[in-house]
Amino acid sequence: MLLSRHTKRREFITLIGGAATARPLAASAQQNINLRHVSVMMTESETDQDAISRKEAFRQALQQLGWTDGRNLQLDFRWSLADPGRIRTVAAELAARAPDAVVASGAGLVAPMLQASRTIPIVFVLVADPVGARIVDSLAHPGGNATGFTAVDYSFGSKWLELLKEIVPSVTRVGVLRDPNISVGIGLFDAIQSAAPSTGIEAVSISVGDAATIERNIAAFAHGPHDGLVVTTSPQVFAQRDLIIASAAKLKLPAVYPAHPFVASGGLAAYHPNISEEYRLAAGYVDRILKGTKPADLPVQNPTKYQLIVNLKTARALGIEVPAAVITRADEVIE
Repeated sequence: MLLSRHTKRREFITLIGGAATARPLAASAQQNINLRHVSVMMTESETDQDAISRKEAFRQALQQLGWTDGRNLQLDFRWSLADPGRIRTVAAELAARAPDAVVASGAGLVAPMLQASRTIPIVFVLVADPVGARIVDSLAHPGGNATGFTAVDYSFGSKWLELLKEIVPSVTRVGVLRDPNISVGIGLFDAIQSAAPSTGIEAVSISVGDAATIERNIAAFAHGPHDGLVVTTSPQVFAQRDLIIASAAKLKLPAVYPAHPFVASGGLAAYHPNISEEYRLAAGYVDRILKGTKPADLPVQNPTKYQLIVNLKTARALGIEVPAAVITRADEVIE
């Protein structure tokens, strides 16, 4: 039977419309095929302002390198990773998903991720001793599936001690809050303990734990007006940041902290690498990995930018007059 002119016209329009619809679908399918997946492990909560700043620094650096979240890249952020059990669970989930790369902050996150996978490329930030923690074979030749950017070497422990002594010369006894089960907790305490005699200070170890344990251990340490506190880095320390700051304030303990968020939240002072800069640099390594470079061929880099932060409001509450020399060289002074 012959088709009418109108029937033929309808079929033609349907054919053209179908082809037009198919083109965006095909383009979308092609885009999804080329979508690369990067997971980011964070110790802080997703509402933490400093963590949000680092997230944006990382995202913007990737975008400048041609990677846009939702277009050719899918970023998957995992937040509030402080509890060891949760860290292991998330590491196992990521290993099963097999993203193109994982970015992890601190040895407490990197080590479980390495236990979960020896093939997924891992870019770390803020790892104090990646060789001692057995994350890499050497700084120049990482040798496995992880590389990245260090936080501090162990000499930083003595710098924190010296800063506390400079701010409060009367301090003669310092509690060192640390995790004795990780290499950075051991190494930094050893450095502080070695430097302590030359500054006329006795260094006492204070172990971290859950909230109740930390509060109890800090209170047990504090005895008098010549005590101070040095807080070293660990996932538990970051997770219990507000509790630690509140305990120091309650016990009138002048304290030096390992990162800006502590001082922004009411801590006295911090000296640390520029953390947002580390995330920007990490984006560069992720870019190279996504383009085919192996982590083993990317040397571990030490930080080049540092920040000194002082909170004068907290100093006044503690009855401390911060020396002008400290204020002058501070990168940020909170009034």
